[in-house]
Amino acid sequence: MFVALGITLFYIIFVWFIFFKVQWLKFNIMWGIVSFWVGAHLLLIFLVALRFFQPFSVDSHVVRSTIQIVPRLTQPTILSEVLVEPNTWVTKGEPLYQFDDTVFSLAVDKANAQLVAAQQNAKILEQDVIAAGEAVERANAQLAYALTEQARYENLVPAGGARQDELDRWNEQVAEDQAKIKEAQANLEKANLALDSQIDGVNTGVIEAEAQLAEAEYFLDNTTIYAPENGMIVSQQARPGMVVGEIRLGAIASFVTEESPYILATFRQQNLKFVEVGQPVEVALDLYPGEILTGKVEAVWWATRQGQYLPSGRLPGFELPKLPGRIAVQISVEVPEGHTFPAGGHAAVAIYTGMGKSFEFLRRINIRLYSFANFIRPLDI
Repeated sequence: MFVALGITLFYIIFVWFIFFKVQWLKFNIMWGIVSFWVGAHLLLIFLVALRFFQPFSVDSHVVRSTIQIVPRLTQPTILSEVLVEPNTWVTKGEPLYQFDDTVFSLAVDKANAQLVAAQQNAKILEQDVIAAGEAVERANAQLAYALTEQARYENLVPAGGARQDELDRWNEQVAEDQAKIKEAQANLEKANLALDSQIDGVNTGVIEAEAQLAEAEYFLDNTTIYAPENGMIVSQQARPGMVVGEIRLGAIASFVTEESPYILATFRQQNLKFVEVGQPVEVALDLYPGEILTGKVEAVWWATRQGQYLPSGRLPGFELPKLPGRIAVQISVEVPEGHTFPAGGHAAVAIYTGMGKSFEFLRRINIRLYSFANFIRPLDI
């Protein structure tokens, strides 16, 4: 805008000087047409060169990463204390919010008790195996005695030395002892299987109890929310007494991080023909009228929402958009010490591609005029 007006004014003065001031040439209709034609093309050359070699955008904003603070709790819990002031920088690891931990402390105590019980049960399993082995030995001894007596009475009964009912009793005893052996062996196998239920030599019941304890301690730790990075809470809406947990969806605050702020500037697609990563950039931040910050191109976001179709049952439409999609350019800026780089701050951006260097001074004048104009713009006295 400013460059176009400057070029137009210069050419008008030039024509006025040649035809009216010194009157080197006589002005007529033919010279009027020629002057207009040359001026229009001269202006067009400057504008085309500036648009392609030094693209300029006033649709530029400071972007900072934000982290949504979402409580990770298993049930509705009361926020008992807010430990951070809004718009105050905090360092990573500082506590931000404290929730009532009564229920979660009790859950840890319960899980500790269950772990102790599981460890005792693991020891009992070892004793169960020993007891089952001893039971098998006793059953084998009883069977051996019954077999001996059975054989003795089998010899005595035919000789008339004992009654038949005595032999029948020992036959029944042998069958009973054999059944007891099978039962004792089954109990021993069952005890061994329970004892062998291990992972890396640790009883599975103990591992399960340890996992439950770790889960209970995890949620107890989550009753205090800490700063994930260096940054600040800008809009502090959380207040003691509010209930969060399963009945609340979404975050209770947005944490603005300190690291890696950048400017995102959008350009018409044709203006990015020669833009590449690493090219120098000048930035006029509205917050600092009259100052020019330097930076460089970090990335060109070669994608827009107009190039995305979400899965649906509707066929895509191809109506001509009202405005062609603009492409965003990510720009890193060297911010002087003591300067604020606010998220959402507006700026003007000029990229210098290194081509058409003879026109660079015009763009540098352009962005500086924009920066100084911020002293009086907008005119809302």
